[in-house]
Amino acid sequence: MFKINKRHLAKTMTWRAIGTLDTFLLSWYISGDIFTGVKIGATELITKMILYYFHERLWFNSKIKNSNSRHIIKTFSWRAIGTLDTIMLSWLISGNPLIGLKIGSAEIITKMSLYFFHEKLWYRINYGLDKRDPKERDPKSQKKQYEQECNPSRL
Repeated sequence: MFKINKRHLAKTMTWRAIGTLDTFLLSWYISGDIFTGVKIGATELITKMILYYFHERLWFNSKIKNSNSRHIIKTFSWRAIGTLDTIMLSWLISGNPLIGLKIGSAEIITKMSLYFFHEKLWYRINYGLDKRDPKERDPKSQKKQYEQECNPSRL
């Protein structure tokens, strides 16, 4: 049975707020039309939340335990999914494949940077991790707890 996890939902919401703002600003700037920016940003609000939630669920079962490697690989895998979604939606909404490619290309840089720091921040947050002591901030202890929480046998 597929269990909804409040941590994954919270990460989905915070990332989507950051991602939607970035998409809206880039779309507006590149297309030159605020309404195109709003349409692309609003559409992605829905598609990206769905895609991101399932991406989080798949990564929850990952066997990659090293936090830096995990964050980097996760950043690249999400960006590939996100960029394809952005290019397709931007092309459909603007009617111009070049605008879709420009927005998607710009997002590769902005979104990967934003996402990496989003992941690093969430790695330090206890929200949704049942066993982690909120006062415990030692990175080695956090890593051990995070690895225990990410153990697929737990599900």
